[in-house]
Amino acid sequence: MTGRPRRVVVTSPRTAAARRPRHPLTREIDEQTELGEVYMRSLIRTQFRLALFVCTVLACVVGGLPLLFLLVPDLRDARLLGVPLPWLVLAGLIYPAFVAGAWFYVRQAERNERDFADLVERR
Repeated sequence: MTGRPRRVVVTSPRTAAARRPRHPLTREIDEQTELGEVYMRSLIRTQFRLALFVCTVLACVVGGLPLLFLLVPDLRDARLLGVPLPWLVLAGLIYPAFVAGAWFYVRQAERNERDFADLVERR
């Protein structure tokens, strides 16, 4: 044997090399990083727009009824089963409209939250 040291070939795909840890977006939200704040602001803004939409529609319906009765005097003077029509509309149709608005809001808000959760988990 000669006095030269034996050659050794070292091959490594660098699997042990330091990589940037990939953590879920939920961690970004929990730690309140800038990215997490952007996502949360997006969800809050979406929910706020939905609330404004539902409240605006209900306000237009409820606020429009007195205007309707003012502009159409025949409706104001109409009676159904001996009860003035405006009373029936205000007592009988407004509450179902509020319930329908609330049902729509809850359904849409849950859908927004589901979409947000899917977005966070997908990343």
